Amino acid sequence: MRLSGGVESALHCCVALTAADGPVPAARLAELHGVSATYLAKQLQALSRAGLMHSVQGKSGGYVLTRSPEEITVLDVVEAIEGTRSTFVCTEIRQRGPLGASPDACTVPCVIARTMSAADRAWRG
Repeated sequence: MRLSGGVESALHCCVALTAADGPVPAARLAELHGVSATYLAKQLQALSRAGLMHSVQGKSGGYVLTRSPEEITVLDVVEAIEGTRSTFVCTEIRQRGPLGASPDACTVPCVIARTMSAADRAWRG
């Protein structure tokens, strides 16, 4: 499983906001983490859409968390950035190649798909 760099940036922004005593501008968050403001804006928008933070307008505006840090899980942030679908997508590789199985022989998920699905459920739990 590989999560996008956006997840790492989003997690660090959430942590930074826990230490802030007020709204933190997106440009400052980008500077703190050495990423482009344009790139980070997409992550901040996703976190806002998920209800984890919101922007405060005005001269001293920026981003703030919408709830206490104890109420925000890593999974909340991952799902805000990556979505809620499983990180493993079975492509039925067992049906390809010279020894590929027929679709009729693949009506039940294989041990790889079952194992990866179980792993996804476990880390989300």
